[in-house]
Amino acid sequence: MKISVVGTGYVGLVTGTCFAEMGNKVTCIDIDENKVKMMRDGKSPIYEPGLEPMMQRNIDDKRIFFSTDYESVKEAKAVFMAVGTPSGDDGSADLKYVYAALDSLIPYMRDGLIVVLKSTVPVGTGENVKKYLSEKTDKKFIVVNNPEFLKEGSAVNDFMKPERVIIGTDNDEAFKVMEELYEPFNRQISRTIQMSNLSAEMTKYSANCFLAMKISFMNEMARLCDLTGADVEEVRHGISMDSRIGTKFLYPGPGYGGSCFPKDVKALIHTAKKHDLDLKVINATEEVNDEQKTYMFQKIKKHFKGDVKGKTFAFWGVAFKANTDDIRETPAIYMAKALTEAGAKVKFFDPVADDNFEKYANEHKLDAEKVEYKYDACKGADGLVVLTEWKEFRIPDFSELKAALKTPVIFDGRNLYKTSQVKEEGFDYYAVGKRI
Repeated sequence: MKISVVGTGYVGLVTGTCFAEMGNKVTCIDIDENKVKMMRDGKSPIYEPGLEPMMQRNIDDKRIFFSTDYESVKEAKAVFMAVGTPSGDDGSADLKYVYAALDSLIPYMRDGLIVVLKSTVPVGTGENVKKYLSEKTDKKFIVVNNPEFLKEGSAVNDFMKPERVIIGTDNDEAFKVMEELYEPFNRQISRTIQMSNLSAEMTKYSANCFLAMKISFMNEMARLCDLTGADVEEVRHGISMDSRIGTKFLYPGPGYGGSCFPKDVKALIHTAKKHDLDLKVINATEEVNDEQKTYMFQKIKKHFKGDVKGKTFAFWGVAFKANTDDIRETPAIYMAKALTEAGAKVKFFDPVADDNFEKYANEHKLDAEKVEYKYDACKGADGLVVLTEWKEFRIPDFSELKAALKTPVIFDGRNLYKTSQVKEEGFDYYAVGKRI
């Protein structure tokens, strides 16, 4: 099947590459000429495990192409809109990129084209897009909502082995086309669900906000554990064995970040306000997360008796999670801002996100220096702050670490280490909700 994908971020590029892997002819469209040239050369503009080799394989086999124009849409059965929908100043999803892409799409539309909204969009957007296009073209088309449920760091695997595929359309013919497109990913059992466009849009927001809520819940339990002497790791293990709760998204930490949870929580709150509804649970989810991003900073201040001016802190990890170079809404930003404002300096190491964070730090005048080796970040530092759960941070050489640090103290925002081991090595140790 011939398809086009507009937007080559984490969603669009993974979507296009995985569809090509199944034998479809895919053209990925982006307005950034440098980005398109990079992808034509087989280089991914984002870090996502397994993506670049798959891209190269499908480039070599002439199944995936990259372009700055929309010519491919003329022959496409479906066009997937996968552009960004960032938060506006009021928390609403900003759809300017969606409508800009639609404007570019219109001259190339043909009768029967399926316009698939892959971007996360507010409830009602599908109907608005249908109306918008109808006013600007006389071509017959169908608007479908097909939300993505990809996790950065495992996006390729998530796409190739989906837990569910949601198709938001009342048009049976469009559903059949989408079902055929996703059939190779559902060989053992069909996980494709048809629902209304409105319900598909709502499902995406509901899923992300529920997961964000689980994270905020555990972070609040961790804070209470800190005050009562309970151990959040023991509590987490105890509640996760209840099948109604499960094990996923129960790890306390420095707060959620990334491109999805923060903006989707804000967007759902904004949608509810438009309908005069106060989403108390979702509002609390956001409030707890905002507080959590500086929770470890409060522990740092307390350890140093309220004064960190002139001190240096090593950051291990600046990506919002492991296996990605994404720093959007990462807790490391909030931590670096808090330390800079308090007169401290940061030296940071991250396996893949360091360049992105360095650029952000320079643009926002944060006192943060990039280093090339994790122990170099610790040389002469007054403490180590662990902010991302990269595997290479899990079993450090504590002797080398202690020798590098000016002050042997670890602020573990990801609860990576055994308290007994760290203390036996001679460190002061602060975690999130763990009994010390």
